[in-house]
Amino acid sequence: MSLPLNDLEKLLGVTNITEVLKIQPDDIIKNIHLVRDRANRRISFEIDKSIFVKDVIENCAFPDLNYSPKNIVVDFSSPNIAKPFHLGHLRSTIIGNFISNLNSFLRHKVVRLNYVGNWGTQFGFIKVGMEELKYAPADIQKDPLKLLYKSYVHANKLAEADPSIHDRAKQEFLKLETGSLDDIKDWKIFMEYSKEELINTYNRLGITFDDYSYESDYSAKNIEEVIEALRAKNIIHKDSDGKEVASINDKKISVVKSDGSTLYLTRDIAAAIDRFKKYSFDKMYYVVDNSQSDHFYVLKDILYKMDLPWAGRLVHIKFGRIKGMSTRKGTSVFLKDILDECRDIMIKRQIESPTTKVPINDGEIADILGVSCVIVNELKRRRQKDYEFNWDTVLQVQGDTGIRLQYTHCRLHSLEKNSGATPAKECIPEIFNHPEALSLLKVLAKFHDVLYKANAQLEAYILVNYLFHLCNHINKALVELQVKGTSPDVASQRLLLFNTAREVLKNGMEILGLRPLQAM
Repeated sequence: MSLPLNDLEKLLGVTNITEVLKIQPDDIIKNIHLVRDRANRRISFEIDKSIFVKDVIENCAFPDLNYSPKNIVVDFSSPNIAKPFHLGHLRSTIIGNFISNLNSFLRHKVVRLNYVGNWGTQFGFIKVGMEELKYAPADIQKDPLKLLYKSYVHANKLAEADPSIHDRAKQEFLKLETGSLDDIKDWKIFMEYSKEELINTYNRLGITFDDYSYESDYSAKNIEEVIEALRAKNIIHKDSDGKEVASINDKKISVVKSDGSTLYLTRDIAAAIDRFKKYSFDKMYYVVDNSQSDHFYVLKDILYKMDLPWAGRLVHIKFGRIKGMSTRKGTSVFLKDILDECRDIMIKRQIESPTTKVPINDGEIADILGVSCVIVNELKRRRQKDYEFNWDTVLQVQGDTGIRLQYTHCRLHSLEKNSGATPAKECIPEIFNHPEALSLLKVLAKFHDVLYKANAQLEAYILVNYLFHLCNHINKALVELQVKGTSPDVASQRLLLFNTAREVLKNGMEILGLRPLQAM
């Protein structure tokens, strides 16, 4: 094995290679010697096989207890109530969930935050649309997200022919901003209906949030102190048109409208300050697409100007856009529609498959498989790349897909159930002398390094590629390392190895956001 010198120095807790050379070899590192190519500054060392095998079997599937935990806030998904929950939101949801899961596995204290867009002039349009369509609260409760969106679209169409509709929408939003009790009471009811529907959809994805917050939490009335602080530090000033603006790189950026109502940026400033008070975060990740880069640059710049020392802890996790997304019928969709279509296609394919071992009842397994396909299709590519959405690619059964990960995990469960062997309670390294066993162990040993690399780069594809690589070695080992029909000692040790591989695969799948099946 060889490592860059700085990596080995880090591993051994030293700062200089001369110190490394003074270290007495322990039971694991038998020989340390400089390689001939000094220009690459690498050293090679040999590891005692018995200790290596035992260490991998006993420790590779579990979190590193030496990793220093930090407070992490992940702001992700964050749909807008006035618009469909489209694939852009799905990308944020899947990537944000992965980052949350990964940091939780690495023993960080993670807060999963869903910051729901429910404020701004567009919500004045919703109120006008509801009035024009004569929707009662009971109507909204039946299908909140779609009916609120329908109200928004209807009001906008009316505004194209009648400019007074836009004025009505502005006035309706101003009522909310200034704290009209009746309007806010109704609005809170509608938001609660919407939250319940969102939670039901997130449950299908296996995603939970620690906190739901809303843009409306940071209305003009609620954040007067923040706005006053911006004025007191001369960060914002009145412009000729009555708006209050900040100067960022010689550009005027609106922070408060001329009528005193707030903007998305204003609310994000207040939200960041509020979150640091609540969570005292070491990092706060915003999982939002590339188009918002300028917004987060301005946000951090203003927080720096407010002399907030934690402003540098905000990180915008950018991602590319999905092109060409619609249902197979060609219509604009909500997330629920996407998941329903995935489930229905998977049910059809399970019925047609001769290898299906689990009867289809309520479609739950098909739903999990469909979601697995969507998640892996998303996470197996580099985060910032745009890509063309294709249903056939997403839901294919063959190749590097979510189905393959689920199938391999199920196969390992079936092995223990049908082999007649019992996994050993203690590892006997001498039994693991078959080349395929050693190859699998070497892959398992890389699990933690893969997680650290994925976390350092905030890239899921690193873990996805590793899991496919692991599946390759598992399937080769299943052919070469027979469990059934071998001696009890060998069978129990091999089953211990496969169970370790199963646990690593399971942990990796759960970090990605998959729910590992035991049979399919």
